[in-house]
Amino acid sequence: MKFYLVIGTYTDGESNGIYIYDFDSETGSTSFIDNVSVNNPSYLVINHKKNHIYSVSENDDKESSIVNSFLFDKASGKISFQNSQAAYGAAPCYITIEYQDKYIVTANYIGGSISVFKTKPDGSLSPMIQQVNFSGSSVHDVRQNQSHLHCVVFSPDYKYLFATDLGSDRIYKFNVNYSTEKNFLTFFDPAYINVAPGSGPRHLVFHQNKKFAYLINELGGTVVVFKYEDGNLEEIQTTVSDEYKAEGSADIHIHPNGKFLYSSNRLKKDGISIFSIDQNTGKLTPIDYERTNINPRNFVISPNGKFLIVANQDSDTIQIFSVDQNTGFLQDTNQNIKIDMPVCLKFISP
Repeated sequence: MKFYLVIGTYTDGESNGIYIYDFDSETGSTSFIDNVSVNNPSYLVINHKKNHIYSVSENDDKESSIVNSFLFDKASGKISFQNSQAAYGAAPCYITIEYQDKYIVTANYIGGSISVFKTKPDGSLSPMIQQVNFSGSSVHDVRQNQSHLHCVVFSPDYKYLFATDLGSDRIYKFNVNYSTEKNFLTFFDPAYINVAPGSGPRHLVFHQNKKFAYLINELGGTVVVFKYEDGNLEEIQTTVSDEYKAEGSADIHIHPNGKFLYSSNRLKKDGISIFSIDQNTGKLTPIDYERTNINPRNFVISPNGKFLIVANQDSDTIQIFSVDQNTGFLQDTNQNIKIDMPVCLKFISP
């Protein structure tokens, strides 16, 4: 079966936006289909109907930091620009969408905020309807002198939203209110949980069984395991993702079979940490470390579980690894996609 691979890039160099590739889920081979020009689409989300793609435009100033909507044709794989709205927060670096495809939320890294947008019936974006601003700091003098929101993730049942603040070592929690637009998000009680000082929480992912959640900490180079129930996260384990302590851990994903967890590490000994997941306790056991090209910022696992694809920002390559679904180990297929500064990958099934 063929899937579409959607690639977001930084556009300071040769890339100019979002790229669509055919991806053969049996062989890992790819072929270019389409491209749309947009400034710095560093993070993407696909709506659940699979007919729209939304991206941030990540810039350090508030004026040029925007959110974009694109039409996507599942039959042809073609993408076309629809409209944009101001994010009102500098450096939006993450974007997510709820299950009805009506509300979109961004995490604004430099802005220290999250922004909420509503979609119109045609899927285009309305102006921002809510913004939540944060303040806080932690022990790292340079990286944690203010709030830096890095990701926003809905709970498996979409009743709650979690927002990681790298700057304050907090995970904020919100109730999601689908009937009141201006207060789509209201703080959970308690409003946040703390992680260890200096951790720098970055990305959060939920296990398919909805009982566990996993957090990658950028500065601490650790993965935190949480027991999850109805909006509550209870920390049960912390384990090492980056033993080289490079302060550059980046992304985290769980294999579709639920048995393995992967996390990317940058700046020293760039690579992917591989863990097995205890199906009863949710706890992790490290089993391997696979080296990658330079700066594996983001990666994605194919829906059939056969491949793990890595966007290596600083070596201008996307690596395609085959996955041994019995052991979780990776093997480079040497089918690289050459593209300037790739930073986000998403799959769309036809």
